[in-house]
Order: sequence, then structure tokens, then C-alpha cells
Amino acid sequence: MTDTVLAIIVGIICLVIGILAGYIIRKTLGEKTIGGAEQTAKNLILDAENKAENIKKEIALKAKEDALKYKDEAEKEIKSRRNELSKTENRLNQKEESIDKKLDNIERKEQSITAKEQNITRKQKDLDELHQKQVAELEKISGYTRDEAKEILLQQVESEIRVEASQLIRDIESEAKDEAEKRAKEIIVGAIQRCAADHVAESTVSVVNLPNEEMKGRIIGREGRNIRAIENATGIELIIDDTPEAVILSGFDPVRREIARIALEKLIVDGRIHPARIEETVKKAEKEVNASIKEAGEQTMYNVGIHNLHPELVKLLGRLKYRTSYGQNVLKHSEEVSHLAGLMAGELGMDTRLAKRAGLLHDIGKAIDHDKEGTHVDLGIEVLKKYKENQNVIDAMAAHHGDYEPKSLEAVLIAAADALSAARPGARRETLETYVKRLQQLEEIANNIPGVDKSFAIQAGREIRVIAQPDKISDAEMPMLAREIAKKVEDELDYPGQIKVNIVRETRAVDYAK
Repeated sequence: MTDTVLAIIVGIICLVIGILAGYIIRKTLGEKTIGGAEQTAKNLILDAENKAENIKKEIALKAKEDALKYKDEAEKEIKSRRNELSKTENRLNQKEESIDKKLDNIERKEQSITAKEQNITRKQKDLDELHQKQVAELEKISGYTRDEAKEILLQQVESEIRVEASQLIRDIESEAKDEAEKRAKEIIVGAIQRCAADHVAESTVSVVNLPNEEMKGRIIGREGRNIRAIENATGIELIIDDTPEAVILSGFDPVRREIARIALEKLIVDGRIHPARIEETVKKAEKEVNASIKEAGEQTMYNVGIHNLHPELVKLLGRLKYRTSYGQNVLKHSEEVSHLAGLMAGELGMDTRLAKRAGLLHDIGKAIDHDKEGTHVDLGIEVLKKYKENQNVIDAMAAHHGDYEPKSLEAVLIAAADALSAARPGARRETLETYVKRLQQLEEIANNIPGVDKSFAIQAGREIRVIAQPDKISDAEMPMLAREIAKKVEDELDYPGQIKVNIVRETRAVDYAK
């Protein structure tokens, strides 16, 4: 036990001695390290101070060099400016001398002009005195005072000017009329030349060719049941007569007639002709024709550049494909009128879109005139109002046959375009007999008017030239005679387009130059 305690005590004493020795050694080493660090720091500070001093000297030296350089450049600039100022001063001195010389010349010229003005004033005074003497002498010789002579001269000049002014007015009026007529012809001719629409299109075919005569019996059917089924389904009358290998379709509705034609042709090709098959084929033909009508309306809209029409108006427009007037296809006619009206409106600076739209729809009433009573103009107004068409288009359409007064210039163009499309040669087909008869009736109407000597129908009946009896009809009565003939032609004769009434009366004026 004692040995253990002793060992512990010895250990503790050794530990204390070790700690003290370590402390002494660490303190000695630390003091040496701090002293070395301080010496190193002092050395670094000295080096930094030396470098800073060197940099300071270098900067000061460079600053002095830059200052000297700037000073030299400034002195050079100042010297250059002084040279320029010296030159400018010399130029100003020279200009001042030149101006002084010019002022001297101007003063001399002013003195010369003043002298000339004084001389002119004296001469003018002498001329005035001489003029007064001449006037006095003329008054003494003529016996008129100055005012009286002036009044006489003014009266003579006024009389001559009135005659010349009257002649000038007549010449201007004649020139303006000729120019207006020439311009109108140019616009119409240009529109016609630029319009590419067909003049005459094929009419709806109302004759169906048969492959053989036996087919007639199959179309009639047992006790006529097939032909009755076709007529009931289409509303079209079938005429089967002695015409070889042909069946005639008769009906006022061109669309129904087209449906009947297509259905009959399909039945002939199919060969199965009986009431059930007939009803089925007619329905298919109706769908085909309706699709064709819609396509025709849309294609025509595209051709003339008109859009956003009501779908029902597009269908009605397409129905005109199967409508003809004097052999002229109404849809093609409407397209042509649209083109003509648009071209003329463009030449005259009017509303082109309105003119083309009204031209396209001007005969829309003909699409339903077989189903409803009334003129195609009134039916067209009703249809366009029903589908909310623009009122300006309705007004222009309504006036194209003169049934209503035109409310815009575009309405006048529609009427002109309609007449152009319908009245030109080749636009509408007529038989020779009908053509000759119409010309004879036209001449007879004019010849029966009192005061008419002779009349001649010319230009394919579009103009009648009337020779008036000069002893019964005066120049003042000629417009009334023309109006009377035109009115009677309108009442008694049916014709496409318009007819010009041209009255000719022999008038002579004789004068002699002396």
C-alpha cells in the first residue's frame, strides 16, 4: 500500500516537473519566434517604403514629361490658330475693299438712273401735252366728245363680242357633247372588249334520244304506268310521237325539265324501267341537279369576284343555269352584266363592288317566275328583301327595266349593261321570220304617225331612221315626234334591249357675204 502511494506521488511529481519544463521550453521558443517575425515585418515595411518611394519618383517624372508634351501641343495649336486668324483677317480686308468699290459703282449708277428718270418724266409730260392736243383736234374734227366716242366704240365692241360669244358657246356645247359621246363609247367598247363572258349559251335540252324504237314502249309501260309514274314524279309531260328515236320533254319549269331529262337518260341506260325504279332514279336526279345548281351559283360568284351572298341566293342564282331568254342563258347573261357594269363603274370612278353585285342579281327573279305570279323585277325585289340584301343593290336591280326610277348612278349602269348584253348581235337568237316581221312592224308603226314621210329600220332593228315631212313638222316639233314614235313602239312591239328613234328633217340656211 505504501509502495503504491509512493509511486503515485513520484508520478505526480514527475508530471509537475514535466509540465514546468514544457512551459519553460515553449516560452523560450515563442519569444524567439516573435522576435523573428517582428524583424521580418520590419524588413518588409522597409522594402515597401523603398518601392513606394521609387514609384512616386517615376510617377512624378512621367507627369513632368506629359506636362511638357501637352504644353508643346498647346503651343503648336495656338500658333496654328493665330495663322488662320491672320489669313481670315486678310480675306476680310480684301472683301471690304471690294465692297467699297461696288458701293462706289452703285452710287454712280444711281446718279445715272436718276438723270434718266428726270429725262423720261420730261418726255412723258411732253407726250401727255401732245396727246391732249391730238384728242382736242380729233374731237373738233369728228364732232364727238371723248365720252361720246368711247360709248360708241363700246357699243360696237359689245355687239361683236355677243356674236362671237354666242358662236363660242355653241361650239363649246357641240364639242362637249361630242366629247361626252366619244368618252361614253370608249367606256362601253372597252368594257365589252374586256368582258370574256359568252354571248349565247346552250339552252336546256328538252329532247332525249333513244337507242331504238322499242325503248318507247318500255318507257310507256303496261297500260301507260311507267310514263305516268315519270310525269307524276317530275311534273313534266313526256311527248312520245312519231319522231324517230326521241322523246320530247314539255314543261315550263326548266329545273324540273332537267331533272326529268337526267332521270330518263339514267333509266334508259339502266334498262330497268318500272314505277319503283323511276321514283328512286328521280330522287337521285334531283340530288344531282341540286348539287349542280349550287356548284353553278358558287362558280359564278367566283368568276365575278362577289362573296358573302346568302346561301339561298346562291341556289337561286344557280337555277338560272337552266333558264333561257330568247335562247340566251340567263346565268351567263347575269355574269356578263356583272362584268360589264363593274368595268364601266371602274372607268367612271363609281362603286365597282355595288355595280357588279347588282348586275349579278338583276335577273334573280327569273329563277322563281315559273312558281310565283308577278314580273321578275318584283319577284327579285321580294327575294332580295327576304334574304336581307343591301338596299342599294335592291334599288339598282329594280330599275334595270325602267319599272322603278334609278336612285343611283350604279342603277343606270346596270340598265345599260343589261341592254348591252341582250341587244348586241348574236346575243339572242331569233328565227328569220320573227326578225323580219319585227322590222316590218317597226317601220309600219313609224309610217302611221302623221308627219312621217318614210322610215327605215336599221342596225338589226336597234334603230329606226325616220324622214319627217318638212312642210308639216318644224325643227321645234321634232323632239315631240321622236317621243311619240318611241312611246308607240314601246306599247305595240316586244323586243330585247332598246331601239333608237332618229328623226331627220331637211333644213337649209342661206346667206351671202357682201
